Amino acid sequence: MNSSSTYMTVSGIEIEVVRKNIKNLHISVYPPMGRVRVATPLWIDWDTARRAVVQRLSWIKGEQERFQNAQRQTPREMVSGETHYVWGKRYLLDVSKNSGNPKIELAGSTLWLYSPEGSHAEDRFNILDRWYRRELKKRLPALLARWEPVMGVKASRYQVKRMKTKWGTCNPDTAALWFNPELAKKNPRCLEYIVVHELTHLLERSHNKRFIGLLDQFLPDWKGRRDELNDAPLAAEKW
Repeated sequence: MNSSSTYMTVSGIEIEVVRKNIKNLHISVYPPMGRVRVATPLWIDWDTARRAVVQRLSWIKGEQERFQNAQRQTPREMVSGETHYVWGKRYLLDVSKNSGNPKIELAGSTLWLYSPEGSHAEDRFNILDRWYRRELKKRLPALLARWEPVMGVKASRYQVKRMKTKWGTCNPDTAALWFNPELAKKNPRCLEYIVVHELTHLLERSHNKRFIGLLDQFLPDWKGRRDELNDAPLAAEKW
């Protein structure tokens, strides 16, 4: 089935529009972050598709809120035996060892979290959160160094920042990039996709046909990586 895709923005919501040989228009909202997709017949024009989205806007926002509340992991109690993920791999947390120098070690299928004696769950959460941030910062320079010359762009700076509904973001005016520390829990290929995605915004601001074409050119399997990333739940919202 032949199809093409582009993006529209309605009330601040970015919506993927896929035109294909179908009979009726369908609007879907996908977990975990509430990504919106409109599948529209080839004969429906842009304005008609936009009006359909506007008419369903309340439902779309309700679905996004529902996913963002329900599709997160259960709150972490930061006790031994909990499951945590590092670069897409599953580890069991062990907090039985104390150290005046907080640190994280991976051994086999165990994530060892060393914390000072008397530490509470919030203390251990913060230790792990800082470690995830460091892990992400270690990976980013090599990915940027690889893709910037290929794409002919240059980021002015990058930061790791918690975001409720985005894996990454870009300011094309300043060439600054931000990445969600949750990415350190996902498969590394998902991080690479986000890096390429955000760098593409230095070539094209909008999620339009040109943007999609550039992604297809630089990272032909980007849709599979995006779907893999969006199928993974976010952490419980504690920030």
